[in-house]
Parts: sequence; C-alpha cells; structure tokens
Amino acid sequence: MSAEDGVPVSPTELRKRVRAAETLQVKTRELAAADVLVKREAAKEAAQAKENAEREAREAVAAALRLFDDLDLVSSLLSIPVEELEKGAKPVSATWAREVNEVLRARAEHPRTRRRRASRPEASSQPTAADTVPAPAGVPCSDPSHAL
Repeated sequence: MSAEDGVPVSPTELRKRVRAAETLQVKTRELAAADVLVKREAAKEAAQAKENAEREAREAVAAALRLFDDLDLVSSLLSIPVEELEKGAKPVSATWAREVNEVLRARAEHPRTRRRRASRPEASSQPTAADTVPAPAGVPCSDPSHAL
C-alpha cells in the first residue's frame, strides 16, 4: 500500500479515496442519465416540429393546387415534380384545403396596417438651427419660400 511518490497510504485514506471515486462515478452516471433524458426530449420535440412542418407544407400545396387549378403550373412555379405534388396533396382533405384558402383570401382582403411612428408635435412646431441659419453664399437654398 503505497502512493505514487513512495509514501505509504493509510487504510483511512484509501477508504476516503475509494468513496470519492465511487461518488464521482455515481455523479457521472447521473449526468449521463440526465443527458439521455434531455436529448430524447429534444429529439421528440424535433420530430413533432418536423411532422408539423410537413403537414403545413402539404396543406399549402393542396391550397395552391385548389387556387391555381393547374397542376403543371404549380409544379413549374414551385420546381417540384407533378408526382410529388400529387402525393403530398392527397392526404389533405378538400375541406381543409378550402379552409386554408378562405384564410388566405381573408388575409389578402384585409392587408396588415402599417404602424406609423408618432411624430413629435413640439419638435415640428419649433424651427431647427438649420432652418434659421442662412445658406452660405453660392449654395442654392432648398427652401421654396425663398424662391425669387
């Protein structure tokens, strides 16, 4: 029973080191198990997100096909083969495609309103330094009230 440096190690010290090694091993196992759980949950969420995205893509294709009513035109616009468009649009019911089209039409009829920045009334009523200082000689004035 000796350490690397040649000094003998007491049985108490050996038990202490063994307990520390066992504690470290338990902690490592706990971290590994927690990592597995986190990764599995992330994989489940990613799979769900993928399914949702694929479903939404199929719905969009079915809606486009119903709107354009020309499979070849939609295929050329989207650069997707006709067979793939047909295969993707089949699972979507006609009723659901109609609902998607109605939502799209409603959105097209009522475009988003743009917010305008609120102008500062006190800033617009007071002249700025540039308004009160005359233009230097040889520089044309851009104020139309100074036109000759």
